[in-house]
Amino acid sequence: MRKLTFAMNLSLDGYVAAPGGDLGWSMPSDELFQWWSDRVHSTSLALYGRKLWEGMSSHWPTADRQPGASRAAIEYAGRWRDMPKVVFSATPLTVGWNARLVTGDAITEITRLKAGDGGPMDIGGATLAAAAMRAGLIDEYVTVTHPVLIGGGTPFFTTLDTWVNLTLAETRRFPNGVLMTRYETQP
Repeated sequence: MRKLTFAMNLSLDGYVAAPGGDLGWSMPSDELFQWWSDRVHSTSLALYGRKLWEGMSSHWPTADRQPGASRAAIEYAGRWRDMPKVVFSATPLTVGWNARLVTGDAITEITRLKAGDGGPMDIGGATLAAAAMRAGLIDEYVTVTHPVLIGGGTPFFTTLDTWVNLTLAETRRFPNGVLMTRYETQP
């Protein structure tokens, strides 16, 4: 069975985006950006919700060709394009860059993907991850917490019907007071 991880940047008060989808509060240091790039490189399949896909696909496919692109951005863009992706959306959209679109039931497809062969999967996008959380499909939570309070927006965690017990597996400090914590779900 494949492992499914939900990993995102979040504010200290638990949001992945400020109202209106603003992500300006989460500017990564070079070290953190490299950590995210290495994570993308080691992910066998990424699962995206529509909103996150639209944001990522509007920037990363050509980020390495932008004037002044850093070495890290060039590396990340290539890794992102090469990584297999599944985009879940009820709204028809065009996907490219090694992605396929799923318009049917997300939980059924995620369950099928988890049961198959292959390496680790990441899930991104608060709405898609919330559905997987409620279905008990997430094996690992990685929070990259930035020392900022944004007061509202899109929460990392959703309301659950039952408790999910976790075991702390790893912590890591990054510059600017950013802290990564990785938790595994308990059976």
